[in-house]
Amino acid sequence: MRQQLSNAFGKVFITIEADTENKWVHTNWVGYLTQENIRAGALAYTSMVKEHGFSCVLNDTSEVLGTWDHSLDWVVNEWSSQAATAGIKHFALITTPESFAGATASNFSSTNKAFEVKIFADAPTAEAWLRQHSLGAGVNLRWS
Repeated sequence: MRQQLSNAFGKVFITIEADTENKWVHTNWVGYLTQENIRAGALAYTSMVKEHGFSCVLNDTSEVLGTWDHSLDWVVNEWSSQAATAGIKHFALITTPESFAGATASNFSSTNKAFEVKIFADAPTAEAWLRQHSLGAGVNLRWS
């Protein structure tokens, strides 16, 4: 299942996909993000996590331009508890470390206590870490 959300100008700002092979929801954020974009996107992929019964999110913000500090308070204090209730336990956050978005990601990682967040500079490393949680848990359950 794949979903795209567009801003007021018709530009896609997030693509969300349920990756049933890896058992996670993969998001790809693009461009400048408003508070409304972040809320709509976060709620949409949280809903997809719950719908599929996944506990992992691969959240790619490497194509985000600018900061998302304007939404950090809402993300940490409201959304993260909703996301944890929906099932999120492991959150791989791909970002560009030297960017404004990277600085906000670091602030999110250090202040969020609802689930485990790790920051990565590239997709392969993020995917490898996330697979330990998304697939590893299923393998352990089958053999125990």
